[in-house]
Amino acid sequence: MEVPRIGAVIGRRAVIRTVATAGLAQLAAPFILRGARGDTPLRIGMIDPLTGAYAAPARNEVMGAELAVSRLNAAGGMLGRPVELLVEDSANDVGTGVQKARKLVERDHVDFLIGDVNSAVAQAIAQVAMENKILHIVSGGHTDTITGKDCKWNVYRVCNTTRMESNAVSDILFKKYGKKWHFITPDYTFGHTLQAALEANLKRLGGIETGAELTPLGTTDFSAYLIKARAANPDVIILLVQGQDMVNCLKQIVQFGIDKEVPIAGTQQELESLEGLPSEARIGSWMFEWYWNQPNVPHLAEFIADIRKVNKGRVPTARHWFGFASVMTMALVAAQEKTTDAVKLAHALSDFELPPEVKLQPNKVYYRAGDHQLMLSAFIGEARAHGKDDPDDLFAVQQVVAGDAVAPPVADTGCVLHWPA
Repeated sequence: MEVPRIGAVIGRRAVIRTVATAGLAQLAAPFILRGARGDTPLRIGMIDPLTGAYAAPARNEVMGAELAVSRLNAAGGMLGRPVELLVEDSANDVGTGVQKARKLVERDHVDFLIGDVNSAVAQAIAQVAMENKILHIVSGGHTDTITGKDCKWNVYRVCNTTRMESNAVSDILFKKYGKKWHFITPDYTFGHTLQAALEANLKRLGGIETGAELTPLGTTDFSAYLIKARAANPDVIILLVQGQDMVNCLKQIVQFGIDKEVPIAGTQQELESLEGLPSEARIGSWMFEWYWNQPNVPHLAEFIADIRKVNKGRVPTARHWFGFASVMTMALVAAQEKTTDAVKLAHALSDFELPPEVKLQPNKVYYRAGDHQLMLSAFIGEARAHGKDDPDDLFAVQQVVAGDAVAPPVADTGCVLHWPA
């Protein structure tokens, strides 16, 4: 399905009735992005932590979703109806996320749900979506169980699982740095499952865990954790924190000179974090789930140009792509099936492959039937202090690995799908 590009984006109002205005809506919650023509709109509810430690990636997910909606509406909407995007702030809180999900479903009568960056919130929203038979795409929550033992017939996920992230980098980090690892881990669902996946691989490789520091979400002072990590004399410190926590932690590692004594590495790194760091703190070996600088990828230049227009000239991040891909997945499958029925669409998404104008990366990108997990590429490499040819090019990609090469077999995920009668 070829989707025409549109450079025009959304202006700020509580309810927006046109896609012809320039400038991106500032993310007051809730807000509505509305198409320009048609009768009853199709409504997509999106829940993300627009405040707190994960605000930057969450806001970029919304921006990517907005771009998809504006493109769809410029091309006539979804199933001939305008599309509205209703956005709510989960504030990194499970209770708040559930409350917002119920509001979107019960009061606003959304047809689809997207979210959340926070894995624990994403899992809670998934339960609300299943109870109400709403198709739900998890855009940015990574913990294994979402498409593992807690998988649901109506829930698909765009971003990687923590096991996929671990499998993408473990052997590389072991060979590059050595067998003694020390973890700095966010103390909630995402961090726990990511560390567990790395520990399993470290054991398989014959390595040694010198310790693990569990850090609360929103930590500003990592000094006590870093001092313990350095004292353990590991071969490498593995950072698993994300968002503003990653920024704070890397800044303090450089301030204390720890990076001169112990290499720094990890799994998931994000352009939002690298952009928020001083050049001297852009260090370490990581993986990106999507990266903008990919030679010879069809339709990518168009996507980059459209995001730059609404992102103060900055290039898209993986989070922009997550939001974009989530909305476009819904539009593509709805167009194919000519319905918004959640059961029919969920069945149709099994082994559904994203076309080039949406996947925007090499390798086959598809939703695996057995667990509803998207098989997307992993971009593995190193952070760099300054962009080589573009100031935004802060990551040197050294290899790209297909998602189904690092995903565990469905039988090992614990996912058993129970479909409604």
